[in-house]
Amino acid sequence: MKNSLIISVLALFILSCGSTQKNTVSSNVIKPVDPTTYGTTITSADLKEMLYTYASDEFQGRETGEAGQKMAVEYLKQKYVTMGIPSPLSGDDYFQEVPLEKQSFSNSSMTINGKIYNNLEDLITLSSNKSQTFTVTEVVYAGYGIDDDKYSDYKNIDVKGKVVLIKAGEPTNADGTFVTTGTKDATKWTNGRQALSSKRNVAIDKGAKALILIDAVQFPIYSQYLSRVAQSGGNGRLSLKSDEESMHVFMANENLGKALYSDILTNDTAKTLSTSVTVAIENQSEEVISENVVAFIRGTEKPDEIIVISAHLDHEGIKDGEVYNGADDDGSGTVAVVEIAQAFKKAVDEGHGPKRSILFLHVTGEEKGLLGSKYYTDNDPIFPLANTMVNLNIDMIGRTDPKREGDRNYVYLIGSDKLSTELHNVSETINKKYSNITLDYTYNDENDPNRYYYRSDHYNFAKNNIPVIFYFNGTHADYHKPSDTPDKIQYDLLENRTRLVFYTAWELANRDQKIKADKPKTTSNP
Repeated sequence: MKNSLIISVLALFILSCGSTQKNTVSSNVIKPVDPTTYGTTITSADLKEMLYTYASDEFQGRETGEAGQKMAVEYLKQKYVTMGIPSPLSGDDYFQEVPLEKQSFSNSSMTINGKIYNNLEDLITLSSNKSQTFTVTEVVYAGYGIDDDKYSDYKNIDVKGKVVLIKAGEPTNADGTFVTTGTKDATKWTNGRQALSSKRNVAIDKGAKALILIDAVQFPIYSQYLSRVAQSGGNGRLSLKSDEESMHVFMANENLGKALYSDILTNDTAKTLSTSVTVAIENQSEEVISENVVAFIRGTEKPDEIIVISAHLDHEGIKDGEVYNGADDDGSGTVAVVEIAQAFKKAVDEGHGPKRSILFLHVTGEEKGLLGSKYYTDNDPIFPLANTMVNLNIDMIGRTDPKREGDRNYVYLIGSDKLSTELHNVSETINKKYSNITLDYTYNDENDPNRYYYRSDHYNFAKNNIPVIFYFNGTHADYHKPSDTPDKIQYDLLENRTRLVFYTAWELANRDQKIKADKPKTTSNP
């Protein structure tokens, strides 16, 4: 009995030691963190509470540089302070100042061989950053102003420092198709505003001093609009402040075009015109300071690799006494970014901070031309763009597109495959694993006439070959109207879409390998 007892005790001791050792080994195995633990902290209730404040009349439509926008940035700052998420700048400074200029609409005239052509009657100024008068004795005619692999009006001509004259449209083949595409569909050289910016960008790249575009169709539209704005005392155009002189851009009617070159409508051949032209520009401007709001969670293992999650904080302000609340555009994206930040902060507090760093970027001036994001990427990137792995941009995710009536569980994705195959695949995989939302790529089509890829803040990252995803619900009847109010937001959809962005960011922040741009390209705004 005694020996049996000793053997039994020894057996129990050995089993106990073995069990203890086994548990010790098991406890050293680090289990992957389930992101739904933190994703489910993103709730429709929290989003609704924030949005009813952020898109209230009190914030006066958040127009860039105005009092309502100042209230908005203070609101966002206090959210991050309360959550304990620091600024990447210094101490209590959550604002990246964005210096802007507000320009009154220019009053310009041209004197051509002694005859005066007047503002709004014959010409309008689309771009000029200071008042000045200058005279030239020759003008370079560059046909349609196209520079394409298949056709160029700039062959064998030098326009650097010169005034360039071009006309609207694009030449066609014998069968009526356009020479650059071989189709009859509108091209980047013929499609309204897109054509204007495409031809302007070519002239800028060629170093022109000024560009005069003759466009019989668009000129009366632009002229009438600017006349109404001038009569109503409109605020003028906001742009990034620059000490560099920009290229002067004018649009004019056919009368002025023929005064410069009598054969402009019938001859496409580039040539230098011996013509005396005096240009007089009166342009008043004032300095405006606006702000991007920035908050930052530092990565635990790869802190120098940055993921940017962005949304624009501004909207249209007050017009004719009505507040443009901008609940969907882009109050929905703004509160989504705050909720995503809160979810990551909870993970940090529980010892599960992301391996890579995350910058929460609320940009100003999107409605004025993507100004805040352009300032961040082109003028003052807080973190080197070379270290920026991806930008997830949220602009309108709280409503549904009438085109998708009856199918609410969707979101439009734009840009995910433009620069990185890997990013697109990660996005698809994460959605299937956690959200199961229909990812609609309708507006990702390169031939989409809406050109949404170029119309929100992600584009300023994409043009620098940083992979992007733009999350978007499409437009609706209240888009850019005072009726875009928080009571019309579908908060269950806002919750689901916000969680999708969080799960995607979580995967990108914690995966072993950095997402790479395997399809880099030089991108210009068409």
